[in-house]
Amino acid sequence: MQRTHLECQMCDSHTISFLKDCSPEQREKISQVKTCSHYKKGENIFYEGNIPLGIYCISKGIVKLVRTNHDGKEQILRFAQTGEFLGYRALIADEPLVSTAICVEDTISCFIPRKAFIELLDENPHISKSLLKALSHELGVVEERVQSLAQKSVRERLAETLLFLQSTFSSEQNEDVISITLPREDIANIVGTATETVIRLLSDFKSDKLIELEGKKIRILNKKGLEKISHAS
Repeated sequence: MQRTHLECQMCDSHTISFLKDCSPEQREKISQVKTCSHYKKGENIFYEGNIPLGIYCISKGIVKLVRTNHDGKEQILRFAQTGEFLGYRALIADEPLVSTAICVEDTISCFIPRKAFIELLDENPHISKSLLKALSHELGVVEERVQSLAQKSVRERLAETLLFLQSTFSSEQNEDVISITLPREDIANIVGTATETVIRLLSDFKSDKLIELEGKKIRILNKKGLEKISHAS
């Protein structure tokens, strides 16, 4: 981790994050109290079980939020990317953080102390509304994940996961290419199955001309075919 400095007004993410609802004066106030850090791929921003002292804004990069199950296995809860805030639910609820934030790629994250964040919520109801919408969206994603794990086969869940990754992390040069590079273990984690099963099914999808594998990169060749599989149940 390396400290850096980034003015909110100069950060591209402020136009897509909660800070878009801030006045220039409020953004300047946040800039004066926040600290920004540059993390390498694989480094942790915060840890599950820690008491939140503030919130984190992803200025640049992609982060996976991971929770450890009772048997010691890690479960990927979700991904966060540029413009997204982390840790606000635990901060508002006054609870420990429920996940560990791990950088999927080199990432710049800005930390806003609790006091400054709470004052911002009190001053700006638009931000409170945006937070409520974000929390509602996260809850909806969790509900869909639970339903998928309970009702869909592994093949259906893998197709669904590939479509999600393609829609969320498509390459700017080619929207059919999943730009995020994930090890097969992480894909298996999301799907909820063994790594060997994912490797076998990816090979099947490749043979069926649904996808193309280029090392760890995955290209979607037949989106409608994957959609048909994902909705087979």
